Amino acid sequence: MKEHIRRNAGSPSSAVYGMGFIGSAIYFIQHASSFWMGALGILKAIVWPAILTYKAFGLLNM
Repeated sequence: MKEHIRRNAGSPSSAVYGMGFIGSAIYFIQHASSFWMGALGILKAIVWPAILTYKAFGLLNM
């Protein structure tokens, strides 16, 4: 008997995060004035959802 292997393809939220990562990485790299600012932009692109959530909670006084 063959076993059915179920693979988790990911959720739609991972696609949104991926598109956001690509867009923010392009933005930060285009506005970088040096190589190291571009490298910092890649790090910023990775954590942008956390920064966005922190700022939103601050504006909502939570």
